[in-house]
Amino acid sequence: MIKIGVDASFWMDDRYEMKFLKLCERAGFDSVWFGDHFLPWHHSFKHNFFVWSVLAAAAERTKKISVGVDVTVPIGGRYHPALIAQAVGTLENMYPGRILLGVGTGEAMSEKRFMGRWPSWRERMERLVEAIDLMKKLWSTNDYFDFDGRYFKMSKVYLHLKPRKPVPIYFSAIGVKAAEFAGRYGDRLMTANTLETCRDKIFPVFDRAASEAGRDPRKIEKAVLVEGALVDIERTIKRIKKIHAGATIMENFDEEDPRKIEASGLQLPDEAIRKYYLLYDDVEDFIDHLSRFTEIGANHLIFTDFSPNPAKTIEIFRRKVIPYFKG
Repeated sequence: MIKIGVDASFWMDDRYEMKFLKLCERAGFDSVWFGDHFLPWHHSFKHNFFVWSVLAAAAERTKKISVGVDVTVPIGGRYHPALIAQAVGTLENMYPGRILLGVGTGEAMSEKRFMGRWPSWRERMERLVEAIDLMKKLWSTNDYFDFDGRYFKMSKVYLHLKPRKPVPIYFSAIGVKAAEFAGRYGDRLMTANTLETCRDKIFPVFDRAASEAGRDPRKIEKAVLVEGALVDIERTIKRIKKIHAGATIMENFDEEDPRKIEASGLQLPDEAIRKYYLLYDDVEDFIDHLSRFTEIGANHLIFTDFSPNPAKTIEIFRRKVIPYFKG
């Protein structure tokens, strides 16, 4: 079964009414996701909303669709992992079976201000793995316990509000090294890469690491975020340059100033945007591209839409894309 999701982070308006939510549910999307940042990726995109408030509101305004964060960063900067465990436990009790959790190592833009320094990638990954261990123990242990990790230490800790149903942890892996850790420690994989990178690098490394950890990679969900637009392509290219390309194409994960991230994206030529993002006037070509992801093992496709008209995109998915994959 192929799942179809949408990242709605760039659909927010100034009043946060999220009118797109009911449209997404009626269209048949399986999931809707929201990013988690203290500062927005780009200075001109001012919606640095507190994702935990948004998740609760999104779940309350819908009936069945799953809502998730892609991704939060429980490495001890903005968030201690015990607080994320508490937040997820609360949400899952309120909306059983509908809460999805994506985790990653974070970016300097959001975390450095809280940590006082920007740890190496290796340390951030070690923190993330330890955080997952602590969160799962809080969700499963039926008595007070001590946690004596390298980065997190807690004495006589207990979480009363445990999830009623297991909450899957999507482990974010953009690079090959992260894919190996995702295979070892993640319940599910989440990545944002080209078809070729997923096929030749991310998926093989993830599958091998999962197998070595005693898990069957064929039974593990692989979620791929694909980014682009299906309507108003020329306007979308300008919008992408301003609010996103500096983060993705330029890989400014260690840059802490959103203004510099934005400036780097604005310098990119249109062709670089067309090459990196899925920008299709023809929906059949778009479907064909998505289908190739499923052929290499992806089974949860999450579309991040940058067009200025979410309603048109949702309608295209309702009429064409979702029926193709879900029958």
